[in-house]
Formats: sequence, structure tokens, C-alpha cells
Amino acid sequence: MPLKIAMIGAGSVGFTRRIMMDLLTVPEFADTHFALMDISEQNLSMVSQLCDRDIKANGLPATVSSTLDRREAIKDADYVICMIRQGGLDAFKLDIDIPLKYGVDQCVGDTICAGGIMYAQRTIPVLLDICKDIRELAKPDALFLNYSNPMAMNTWACNKYGGVNTIGLCHGIQHGHEQIAECIELWAKKEGMIGDDESVTLDDVDIICAGINHQTWYIKIQWRGMDMVPKMLELFEAHPVFREQEKVRIDVLRRFGYYSTESNGHLSEYVPWYRKRVDEIKDWIDLSHWIHGETGGYLRVCTEGRNWFETDFPNWLAEEPPKIADQKRSLEHGSYIIEGLETGRIYRGHFNIVNQGHITNLPDGCVIEIPGYVDHNGINMPVVGDLPMATAATCSASVRVQQMGMEAAVHGDVTLLKQAMLHDPLTAAVCNTEEIWQMADELLVAQAEWLPNYATEEIEAARQRLADHEANGTRVKLLDTEGAARLHTRTVEEIAKDRAAQETARTSDKG
Repeated sequence: MPLKIAMIGAGSVGFTRRIMMDLLTVPEFADTHFALMDISEQNLSMVSQLCDRDIKANGLPATVSSTLDRREAIKDADYVICMIRQGGLDAFKLDIDIPLKYGVDQCVGDTICAGGIMYAQRTIPVLLDICKDIRELAKPDALFLNYSNPMAMNTWACNKYGGVNTIGLCHGIQHGHEQIAECIELWAKKEGMIGDDESVTLDDVDIICAGINHQTWYIKIQWRGMDMVPKMLELFEAHPVFREQEKVRIDVLRRFGYYSTESNGHLSEYVPWYRKRVDEIKDWIDLSHWIHGETGGYLRVCTEGRNWFETDFPNWLAEEPPKIADQKRSLEHGSYIIEGLETGRIYRGHFNIVNQGHITNLPDGCVIEIPGYVDHNGINMPVVGDLPMATAATCSASVRVQQMGMEAAVHGDVTLLKQAMLHDPLTAAVCNTEEIWQMADELLVAQAEWLPNYATEEIEAARQRLADHEANGTRVKLLDTEGAARLHTRTVEEIAKDRAAQETARTSDKG
């Protein structure tokens, strides 16, 4: 029987088409049925038209259906893939703008920090509803592949409270692997170890990464049998581009001895050292691309990308359909996991799973990101052992924030939500306790429409506290700021005049 793969949040055009095409490069999956579901009829229609056209243009027997009914999409599914952004760009904007008034300057805001914690409050209730649908309607033991952030909190909640085997998937490790290969190639050419016409590929560089999502560390790097970890600082400092774009990652590498998987902008907001003083933020970021630390950078490109996609959709539909071919398969793990489970072909990747003694100096039960192997026998995750102490310390701080944020979302617990923000490394470096309490109240009130997990009386109590502070003159002082490094969100007209902006808009997640 053909596989049925349900894709929830399929209006995210970048992920939906990419994963579908990845799966269709596998000969055994040529007749797969893709059940696309989204809450936005407009987004779903556009993506469905593109997917259907791509399949037909490649002469494949695969089929696509689209529905606004999540249960219909999940019914009899072999696999469920999630890529939702609960609250869309409207809620995302609040995740960035409200903390900014309290001095919390985020680049992405989707993992921890104030924005990531609120993102979990909106997303986890929906994921638990999806898990309920999977238990009731999908094929027995259907695997849930989650791409939605905040990855660790979401995956933790689904496994602990959703009753569904959930694997979290991210692509940060692959991108850092590419950087490392590039650094080794530059060094090897300079040292005369390879010719000018030779290259160093990902297959040439063996890595082991371990940690938590977006705070995973390259604890082993080998090239030609050599241990490259001790040389990483030298190699990254010598790279003409990375030494400018990855200042935070390189500084952490200098202090810790290990390179982080996550981008400069992401990493800068998970630790307390680089974004707490407004006048120092620009020393640590690079504005050549949003991912290197721009204030609200991901919100900007997602907004531009969504607006441009809606405007440019007729051109997308009219252009030559992409060729579905193995050499164009992306590095996203999802298709390889399904291929391994269904065909027995062995795949090795890095996945987010529940820690059960795999990393021995992080708590059991938390969600970690480590290497795993997939084949007919399932997904098998080896024991990594202890993380290096400095990396474990950084991960441990975030794990406890994730735990409180996850439990707050599941139980609608305002106190636990505030305690999660209180212990968040960057938020704590910037705000005092009363500022955090007030900021959390403001976020709850502003995002109430997406927070069914919080009782109405809890939201009203937060609203009353804000009003009382205003009336009594005890409201904390807010900042009138756009942040240390915020760039203008371009209009459709501005994007139309800038080819590079169009390319960025086409490749950014459409939220």
C-alpha cells in the first residue's frame, strides 16, 4: 500500500515542498499520498497547487489532497509531519516587540528567551491535540516528526503528555558541518595537504554532536584520521567570512573549546553575555544576513517572505517546475528517517529525543539532540556519555527553563511561566524580577486569543495587575526602542526592485 504522510501546517511553503520532493526522490515512495492540512485556506491552496504541479511535471503517481480538517488529514496516516507556527506572524511580532520594551533584544525568539517561552505556550496545546488525533486516527505506532519550534519544549511535551512517539528534527547541525568542512578545506589548501582544485565535503569530515536543540556542540570532528577539535578556533579565526559573521560562536569556541551548531544570532540570545548591553550588541553581530544577530531578524525575513510569496505566487506557478532528483535532495532528516524505517537502508543523523541516560550529565527526561541510526529495526540512539563541563553547564541552565516553560504550557500555570522567564539566561541578565513579572503579564494579555490553556480568569487577573500598576504609578519604566540593530521590513514594492531581496524572500520560512 502507498504511504500516507500527513503534513500539518502545510501552508509553510518552504518546508512542505522541500520535504515532499525529498521523499519523492526515493523510488519506493513514488506513489505516496501527501495529505496537506493548514488553518489558512489561502496558504493551503497556494502550496497545494505548487505541490500538485511539481508531482505531475515529474510524471510521478504520487497524489496530494488538501484539507482544513486536521483529523481528516491524520486519519490512516503512516507518518505525521508538523511544521506549524501557532499564532502566525501576528503572535511572532508580539514575541519580539513586547520583550524589546523591557530591554530583551532577540534575534529569533523561537527557542528560549521570552519569545521562545511564549511560543511554547501557544504551540504545545495544539501539539497535544495533534497527538490525540494521532492516537485515535493514524495507523498504529505512527511516528510524529516535529519541525516546529521551540523544538525541545514541544518534543518534550508530546512525549511526556501526548502519548505519541515524537522525534524532533532540525537542520542546524548540517549547516555547521558545512562551515567546518569549508574551514578545513581552506586550511588544507594553505598547508598544501590538498590541491587547489580539490574540495573537502561533508562525507570527508566525521562529526559527533551532542547537547540540546540549538545548543548542540561538535564534540568530535575528524578529517583524514586527525582530531580537528583543537584546531577549530584557529581555522574559524582564519576564515575571511566566518570571522566577521560568527563572532559569538567563535568567542564561545574560544572560551569553551567547542563550536556550537547554532547560528550567531540564535546562540547570542541563549546565553547572558552578548546581548545584555545595548551599546555592545553590534560588536557581536553582523548585519550582512539576518541570521547573524539582527534585532528581530527572523521576524523581518518571514514577514517579507510571506508578503512576497502572496504577491509573486502567479510567477511561482508559471515558472518551470523543479526536477525531483536525488542530487537535489536536501539535508533535512525527515525523508531519510522514513526511508530508513521503510526500506532498511541505514541512515545516520542527529535527532531530538528524550534523554534516557544518553547524555549522562544532563537530566533524564529532558529532550537532547544526539546522533542516531535508522533502519528496519527503528531509530536507535547510542549513549554519548558526559558532555564537556562548560557545554553541559550552558545546556543545563536552558534545560530547566525549558522544563518550566513546557510544564507551564501544559498546565496553564502563570507562576511557572514567570519562573521560566526569571531563570532564562538573557532575560535574567537584562531584567529585574518585577520587570519580568510585568512583561509576562503583558505577553499573556496580548496573546490571550492563542492561549486556551490559560483560564480566562488568569488572563483577566494579569490584565487587572497591569491596570493597577498604571493607576498606582508602579508600572516599571519601559523603553522606547527599536532595538540595537533592527532593520527596515521591506515592502513588496521594495523587494520587487531588489533581486537579492527576492531570493531571500523565496527561501525564508513563510510562517
